[in-house]
Amino acid sequence: MIDKRVKNVQEAIAGISDGMTLIVGGFGLCGIPENSINALVESNVKDITCISNNAGVDDFGLGLLLQKKQIKKMIASYVGENAEFERQMLSGELEVELTPQGTLAEKCRAAQCGIPAFYTPAGYGTEVAVGKETKDFDGKMHILEHAYKADFSIVKAWKGDHAGNLIFKGTARNFNAPMAGAGKITIAEVEELVEPGQLDPNEIHIPGIMVQRIFQGEKFEKRIEQRTVRKRN
Repeated sequence: MIDKRVKNVQEAIAGISDGMTLIVGGFGLCGIPENSINALVESNVKDITCISNNAGVDDFGLGLLLQKKQIKKMIASYVGENAEFERQMLSGELEVELTPQGTLAEKCRAAQCGIPAFYTPAGYGTEVAVGKETKDFDGKMHILEHAYKADFSIVKAWKGDHAGNLIFKGTARNFNAPMAGAGKITIAEVEELVEPGQLDPNEIHIPGIMVQRIFQGEKFEKRIEQRTVRKRN
């Protein structure tokens, strides 16, 4: 039987070194690989390029790597909710590349599927298109976007099995799905690691062929960025 389990998070991130490019799943704080991020903070790896929808908040998620200035470049579609991110970007300490959210997702999916590049109308006529090839399709201008190239992808799932098959839960699926398999090595951090055959094949979102390492995380905080509730009557 295929067995891609590793003993712990430290073994999962083994090989991640200074200067590498990492793709990290999640949207805001929803579905982020908490254990893996904390382990990267403790590893003191530096000068990394991080591709993720956003950079977490000041004291959680990727914000923890920003606090220790371990991220050299951030490629994201949204940069709100993080004062330290803003400070480093405005001071020139952090290189930032902003990209439309759909384009970011597709650049990950393209990498996942082995597609080197694609055309999209998103961003044409803006700074996003500067220096990029453009082409007319049916009277509408498109820009050429290249798939991401990353050393590691780190994703978080609800359930997984020994072979690396993954199931996401609700909105925590977000960027995790297209990011699995988008790096040379994909690490999957799961809430529940089950025996082979326990996952319904019809419910699997990502097949194990996309994953090289899998482990069961622990003590997930699952923070909510901005909790909004209606007032009680």
